[in-house]
Amino acid sequence: MAAKTEQNDLTLLIKSKNPIIVIETHEEDRIIELLTKIAITLGQPQFGWHLTEGLRRMELKDDDLSSLPNTEDPTEALKYIKKMQRKGVYVLFDFHPFMDKEHPQNIRLIKDIALDFELYQQTLIFISHKVRLPQEIRRYGARFELKLPDAYQLEMMIKREAIRWSNANGGIKVRTDKQIMHRLVQNLAGLTFADAKQIIRNIIYDDGAITEDEMESVNKARYQLLDLEGAVHYEYETAHFKEVGGMLALKDWLEKRRRVFLEAKSLGLDQPKGIMLVGVQGGGKSLAAKAVAGMWGVPLLRLDFGALYNKWHGESEKNLRDSLKLAEMMSPCVLWLDEVEKGISTGDNDGGTSKRVLGTLLTFMQENDYPIFMVATANDISALPPEFIRKGRLDEVFFVDLPDDKTRQEIFKIHLSKRKQVHLEFDLIKLAQATDGFSGAEIEQAVVAGLYASLYADEPLKTETILNEIESTSPLSQVMAEKMQALRNWADGRAVIAN
Repeated sequence: MAAKTEQNDLTLLIKSKNPIIVIETHEEDRIIELLTKIAITLGQPQFGWHLTEGLRRMELKDDDLSSLPNTEDPTEALKYIKKMQRKGVYVLFDFHPFMDKEHPQNIRLIKDIALDFELYQQTLIFISHKVRLPQEIRRYGARFELKLPDAYQLEMMIKREAIRWSNANGGIKVRTDKQIMHRLVQNLAGLTFADAKQIIRNIIYDDGAITEDEMESVNKARYQLLDLEGAVHYEYETAHFKEVGGMLALKDWLEKRRRVFLEAKSLGLDQPKGIMLVGVQGGGKSLAAKAVAGMWGVPLLRLDFGALYNKWHGESEKNLRDSLKLAEMMSPCVLWLDEVEKGISTGDNDGGTSKRVLGTLLTFMQENDYPIFMVATANDISALPPEFIRKGRLDEVFFVDLPDDKTRQEIFKIHLSKRKQVHLEFDLIKLAQATDGFSGAEIEQAVVAGLYASLYADEPLKTETILNEIESTSPLSQVMAEKMQALRNWADGRAVIAN
């Protein structure tokens, strides 16, 4: 049904007398098949041009596909088309390098063919991964997009590949379950038919199974295939909450919303929009942001505000819109706005750029209906505009305070285990008491410094070694005591305590 709709839409573009049609795609085989069907239906000749083969008929049988002489050169090919004055469709593959300011003759030839369309009805179709028409001929062009597979088509694709694998392996069925299948369909969204099929084959033919562990590799492959650029970065290391000490209230809040976020449409509910994590530096906000994606099993994208801003008027807002569009393509996902106050704090010394960026972001947060969960982290809440954190744009504001005694024990246990130390051999109670007022990052550095000292002394790491490092450390809670107390005062009654 989708293929038939595409054929009808492209046929309509051709019959509507558009002199130039642009198709950006990596699926050449698919578009050639579509155009051949259209040419036969319309009863028009169809010519195709490649740099390596020149100009030749496309819709005829293989025996008749001889190239026209001396048409490999792009300029000569356009001259031939213009001179031929023959009604038909002319498909030019990868012609984009020959339509820039260094090729004015080509631009003029294309314009001549377009201007003579009423006389000869020659339709030029440019196909490449990216085509930007020069200003001189842009008004004569229309664009066509191949449709991406929907959820049903992706599910059918998975089942067909599973049957093929089963037939080739003595009837053994591919191992998976309904929930994992649903996740795989979600994670393949935004890919072309060809790219989705290749990923499905890679997963199934690896071990005859589709498992939870393979979802991360699917997301990585999707990110690479989508060729995302600019201010959005894929975070390959997403932590699980077992690596985050404390934050029990936050963990509980997220666990209750996990299914709703992943299945909001099927459940008929509004999906969660996002959260703000406010707290002291080194308290674990960034780690918690990563852990949300790990807990929900979705990609984590980080918005880099430093790469967002551009000195040219309007470019920063365009960069943000492009970044948010990429997040839509990668959804369901978590979009992490790290130290957001540095990116959207408004002022009058930047020509209004920060205000326009904020407006663009606020509009997206209000109107977005894609499964994109925003996690904004901030150290200085006073620098944030109040409209950013109001309910309706974000679901909740959490305050991440310094870890309590029990949480500090848990953090020591995590970091000792990560460094192949047996935590049972250490006095975690004594270590936790000695680090009152320390952040999670400062506790980690105490363990690291202790390891350095023990390696230098050529002896095993001991509790006393770590305690010595702790004694020589002045935590941020002492150095910036007034500022941290002001942050606690602000959070009292305004934010949910994450710990």
